[in-house]
Amino acid sequence: MLTTRLSSKGQVIIPKPLRTRHHWEPGQDLIAVDTDEGVLLRPASPFPETSLRKVASCLPYSGKAKTLEEIEEAIKKGALKDGNDRR
Repeated sequence: MLTTRLSSKGQVIIPKPLRTRHHWEPGQDLIAVDTDEGVLLRPASPFPETSLRKVASCLPYSGKAKTLEEIEEAIKKGALKDGNDRR
């Protein structure tokens, strides 16, 4: 178990093994969540929360919508092509 100490300014040093394990670098934004067991630190997302509709609406495609079969066929062709590229 790793321990740390709260400074007089309310600062806590996160031990290096934990920073390394979670890939947290200096300047990492963290969200502090109050739980029944204590405080949970989570990395803040660099992107605001959004919906699939908003993301898809920014795509430049215009034309007839593709069918599920057409999409699956394109994925299959792409997977086969990638497999051949790796040989």
